[in-house]
Amino acid sequence: MPGDAAGATADRGASAAELAARRTALGLDRPWPERFWDWMTALPTGDLGTTARGEHVTDVLSGPFPNTLLLGTLALVLAVGGALLLGSWAALRPKGRADRTIDTLATTAFALPEFVVSVALLLLLSQWTGWLPAVTLAGPDGTPESWTMLVLPLLSLAIPQIGWNTRIVRGALADQAALPHVRAAVLDGLPRRRILTHHMLPGALPAITAGIATSAGMLLGGALVVETLFNYPGIGAVLATAITDRDTPLVAGVVAAAGAAISLLLLLADLVRTTALGEHR
Repeated sequence: MPGDAAGATADRGASAAELAARRTALGLDRPWPERFWDWMTALPTGDLGTTARGEHVTDVLSGPFPNTLLLGTLALVLAVGGALLLGSWAALRPKGRADRTIDTLATTAFALPEFVVSVALLLLLSQWTGWLPAVTLAGPDGTPESWTMLVLPLLSLAIPQIGWNTRIVRGALADQAALPHVRAAVLDGLPRRRILTHHMLPGALPAITAGIATSAGMLLGGALVVETLFNYPGIGAVLATAITDRDTPLVAGVVAAAGAAISLLLLLADLVRTTALGEHR
């Protein structure tokens, strides 16, 4: 993008000399590899740098980032619960009407970007029916004023991931259904629910966990778009402002915080997969 942080955040009508002095104060006159090295060496200490407006990046992110984590966590829980329910339901009725219907709906849901789902939900649940608020208002503590303001952003994030994970759950359970011990359980006349919970789900857990871990990254990435659409007080608004200001340290801070959260979730998913594989063997 054209311009830099000095010009984007300077007072209107600032002279060339004032802009040059501001670039020097922000360190923009130094080579970018040098600035990047300084930022990277300070990162292990928790220092994410200073914004173009003179604020510590950690202070700027400390308020909205927990809101994004709350939204992403709730969406992940909803996505996992919905996918397990729909995927298991379809797996217990292979090639039936329910299986075909769920497969079609899951594929359609995953194919829709978050902003398309957001606009559709805004029209249906807010503009046409008035059931839910169209925007999120932050209270004095920086969190949404009402739980109803979480519903539209939550559904916008969760619906595509329900589609993604439903297909993963259905496929993993189908692989398990073809194994000898599962076929033996069916021939023994065990109830379908017991076959699902005791014979199919344990073996499908590693594949399902990998899908959930992938969803975590997709949810945090999608949250940036959804938060902007619904005026949700998360890091999406912070990132949009940082890009407008050409504020490189703040953009890098958002990426670092989101990357740390995703890496932690991936690590937890790997631990679950390793434990499940060890027990299954």
